[in-house]
Amino acid sequence: MKIKTKLRLGFGFLFLEILFFGFIALYYMNQISISAKVILKDNYNTLTYTRAMRVILDDNELPLSLNVSARFKALLVKERANITEKGEGQLVNELNAAFDIVASPSSSSEEKKIALNNVRKHLEAIDRINMGAIVRKNEVAQAAVEKASLYLITAASFCFLVLFSFTVSFPGFVANPLREFSAAIEAIGRKNYKQRLELDDSDEFSELAKSFNEMVARLNIWENSNLAKIQSEKLRIEAIIEQMQDAIIGLNEKQEILFINKVATQVLQLNEGQVIGVNVTSLLKKNDLLTQIIEEGKNASPIKTYTGDKESYFQLEKREILVPAYEEQEQHLINQSVKTAGMVYILKNITQYKELDEAKTNFIATVSHELKTPISSIKMSIQLLDDERVGGINQEQKELVANIKEDCSRLLKITSELLNLAQVETGNMQLNFIRANPVDIVAYAINAVRFQAEQRGIQLELLSKDVLPLVDADVEKTAWVLINFLSNALRYSSEKSKVVIQLVEKGDDIEFSVRDFGKGIEEQYQKHLFDRYFQVPTDGDNKSGSGLGLAISKDFIEAENGKIWVESEIGKGSRFCFLLPRVSG
Repeated sequence: MKIKTKLRLGFGFLFLEILFFGFIALYYMNQISISAKVILKDNYNTLTYTRAMRVILDDNELPLSLNVSARFKALLVKERANITEKGEGQLVNELNAAFDIVASPSSSSEEKKIALNNVRKHLEAIDRINMGAIVRKNEVAQAAVEKASLYLITAASFCFLVLFSFTVSFPGFVANPLREFSAAIEAIGRKNYKQRLELDDSDEFSELAKSFNEMVARLNIWENSNLAKIQSEKLRIEAIIEQMQDAIIGLNEKQEILFINKVATQVLQLNEGQVIGVNVTSLLKKNDLLTQIIEEGKNASPIKTYTGDKESYFQLEKREILVPAYEEQEQHLINQSVKTAGMVYILKNITQYKELDEAKTNFIATVSHELKTPISSIKMSIQLLDDERVGGINQEQKELVANIKEDCSRLLKITSELLNLAQVETGNMQLNFIRANPVDIVAYAINAVRFQAEQRGIQLELLSKDVLPLVDADVEKTAWVLINFLSNALRYSSEKSKVVIQLVEKGDDIEFSVRDFGKGIEEQYQKHLFDRYFQVPTDGDNKSGSGLGLAISKDFIEAENGKIWVESEIGKGSRFCFLLPRVSG
């Protein structure tokens, strides 16, 4: 059977199917119209009940007999069960209350008249609500049905014209260019060396299959001449990957494992022969480390594994495989682009560097701990030396003692910061979370620096509401951060100035801030303030710290699920802030 005949039969079937669809659609639209009318039934029932109630009132004089009252009540019960519109329920309740007064033997004649007038008003209001609803629902339903019918008729007419046009003209457009397409397939099909077409029909496609198979046969000769060279290059690349000291895994665009070297199989505890060509998705359920590598490739933290009873650390790198792609454009132009051919995951072994880093941290912690005790002892001796009760010293000696005392305090602070830093780096930082009042935390910090502020005549001002939500935090470490903020603010504030501490509720968080009115911090330094060992260059008036206080503050606040930042402008001072989540519930 020729292609033209097949296409005519196919499109003829589609044409009949569209007609059938149109008839079915119109039938159901008619059903929708009927259903829309049924929707109004409840509103008509309400009008019937209110009209019957009104007839009862019109035909009977006050006082109403028990039989008449019972008939009215029965209609009222039906109306209560038939409430459909907004506000109708309230009117029915008010109608019931008014009628109870009318039917009550204990009501006076004047009360019954007023109540009867209210009953009629409520019946009229219920009528208005339901009449309006009837009109509104009917208009909406009819409009929707008419609109849908118009769309269906338009769509059916358009489909009819398109299908009729295709039935008449499209077969000729498809059959005539087939011979030209065979030449095009010979040109672009040279990249496929194994595909074969087996078509036995006596139509145009059989001729196309013969041309295609002849083209592939010629290309096969070319492929065989280059196969050895390609295979040699492949083996060379595999040997290089195998000799790499880093774990390497390669996936193609279908998420199938292309290659995996020996180091990777050892780290992931996989068998190379069993995973090559396997879709990595099927392996993720059985291998947590592989899941972490594939699904959490953007995680910057090192990956810790245990191999041979030894901890090993790997840094993951994820690289996309891009290959050139060539597309033929109009006028025989070739457009070169790149496309993704898969992903390569590299696990760099950083165990040696991690061990060196831990040794450095342990050394700092040990030295700091050993220095803290003698420095504290020296500070205590200096305090005794400065005490007049021990013995008098001259003015020059007093100045020397004061300088020694200041240096001891500074060294003691640095050793404490180094110990805190060692805790953070080794992961031994212990947090004692409790529900605390933010005002109490700030008061604790202010009391710690109050003497220092009074010596320089600096006013500490607290801005806060009397009652604030509690925060779930480690009080000691949070206060340590505030004390660090306040010490820096006092250091860089002029005498007789002011430092403002503020507590503000912001959404689900509480914002703590310390503002000074010193010279401020240049913008180029602000983004590095919370880096370890970074110190803002000074003019010599102020002694800089260790460069650890703000870095440790950042670690403390982030460990409490908070956020820390700085705002500063030259000439207007600085504002150090952090957020802590409020206690929910």
